[in-house]
Amino acid sequence: MRLSEDMSPRKIQILEIAAQLFARKGYRGTSMRDIGEKAGLLGGSLYHHIKSKDALFVELHNFALNVASEKISAAIVSVRDPWLKLEAACVALLTIQVDADSLTFPLMNDFREVPPQVRQQLVASRDRFEELFRTLVKALPLPEDIDRSIYRNLLLSQLNTVAHWYRPGRLTIEQLAHQVVRIFQHSDI
Repeated sequence: MRLSEDMSPRKIQILEIAAQLFARKGYRGTSMRDIGEKAGLLGGSLYHHIKSKDALFVELHNFALNVASEKISAAIVSVRDPWLKLEAACVALLTIQVDADSLTFPLMNDFREVPPQVRQQLVASRDRFEELFRTLVKALPLPEDIDRSIYRNLLLSQLNTVAHWYRPGRLTIEQLAHQVVRIFQHSDI
């Protein structure tokens, strides 16, 4: 996990520990006490570095989405063809999603467990992240009767669940992304 250079080494350590715990135990299953114990801090000392569990989760979620956005943007910057651009974005997102060490996947997808006020912040961040895919889908030569919002939501839903069923071996991430784009491209276009 790459965190800001202006953070203290202790805060970076706490954020990394918290991200690992959220990834492993989920939002509800992770307590500030768990984070403090793993970091070797008592409650008061932990709150010197972190405002609240909610603020911590939102900060980590936003960080994860920013990293994903940067990686996807870098992957598509030089690609011109809209289908190849979508495929490059899919490869970048799938690489993040299936990486066992990636903290991005659980942080990007754990919306059910959080309180409504936290969910609102997460949804706003996710919507900004999805602007990348809105732009990609808008550029595709799709038939007029295809609703691009539904298309994008279905595509992202598929990509965001790959880590649940994908196992390396039969297909590489690149081959998987190619298959996904071919399915979403329709052979008659």
